[in-house]
Amino acid sequence: MKGASSSLRAAFSYCVEQVRNYDYHHYLCLLELPPNMRKAAFALRAFNVETARAMDVASDPKIGLMRLLWWQETIDRIYANKLIEHPTANALSSVISETRITKGWLKRSVEARINDASREVTDIPETLEELEKYAEDTASTILYMTLQAGGIRSTVADHAASHVGKASGLLLLVRSLPYHASRNRHFPYIPTELAAKHGLLAVEGGRSEIHLDKREGLCNAVFEMASVANVHLQKARELAGTVPAEARAVLLPAIPAQVILDRLSKVQFDVFDPSLERGILGIPPLLYQLKLKWSSWRGKY
Repeated sequence: MKGASSSLRAAFSYCVEQVRNYDYHHYLCLLELPPNMRKAAFALRAFNVETARAMDVASDPKIGLMRLLWWQETIDRIYANKLIEHPTANALSSVISETRITKGWLKRSVEARINDASREVTDIPETLEELEKYAEDTASTILYMTLQAGGIRSTVADHAASHVGKASGLLLLVRSLPYHASRNRHFPYIPTELAAKHGLLAVEGGRSEIHLDKREGLCNAVFEMASVANVHLQKARELAGTVPAEARAVLLPAIPAQVILDRLSKVQFDVFDPSLERGILGIPPLLYQLKLKWSSWRGKY
């Protein structure tokens, strides 16, 4: 039993390190949660890190896809009470056994990643609604599960979490555009409807391609995507008065989403502006932490 306890502590420590190393702005959000909610929150965020990075760390896209399929199978094995020799899976298994997190949310999250990784060149998202759904399936689900793990049962909180997740997911996709361009990914996260509207879409060799070298058109497309994200943030905040007090800390990812919005606005929505890579999401670390602490102290998000 002592060995098992030690192994579990190591697994949760690993989760904390993963989130701190690869999702630092959300790591700081999780530190504002009540102590009794942090273990589950870090396990869930670590799972998100594992699946979000699967394609990026793989030397071959097929290997990345295999990793995602492994996670899909691992979720089934966890719920079948089978031992998994992986620290994040081990921590997640412990959280699930204690809190009975809904399996469907985990499956929905990893399946969205699999579908994204499996896209062909002709599968560029056509509408902004498709990207909103992807954001909900990957970002909102983490918030749903964190609320559930914390014993918070509130339709209003879930509704707010849906909007915060969509805003956060959309803005992180926007922010990742330079990264994906540098890796020559065959499609950036701009739907064809916006790309065509702003002169970024070209048909070459019978297939559609999006070109990010037309800076004015790109800024206009980013502005439209950011505007949709902003609407989601505003809707989430309109619900704040009826969101249970204990749920508001879970919704703090609205703060980094707002920071990204504010920084994009300041650089006229030019995602290639180098200032966006400075500090935390483009602002000094101390300022970011002060924004987070101030919102947390006031019970806002």
